[in-house]
Amino acid sequence: YFLMIRPQQQRAKQHQAMLAALKRNDTVVLNSGVIGKVVRAEDKEAALEIATGVTVKAVKGWIADART
Repeated sequence: YFLMIRPQQQRAKQHQAMLAALKRNDTVVLNSGVIGKVVRAEDKEAALEIATGVTVKAVKGWIADART
């Protein structure tokens, strides 16, 4: 339990906290490797600007890392 399940639960909690703390102008990396800047963060989705004038919507679960 302590070697396998507990560390996985801690990583899941950290990921959920990171997603809840997303705000405008944070730089994020998606699971696919796409890097973008948060333009708008909603409950389950986030609008990301991946290039000048190009905005895409992504499910928050796809966000792997946030760089503030």
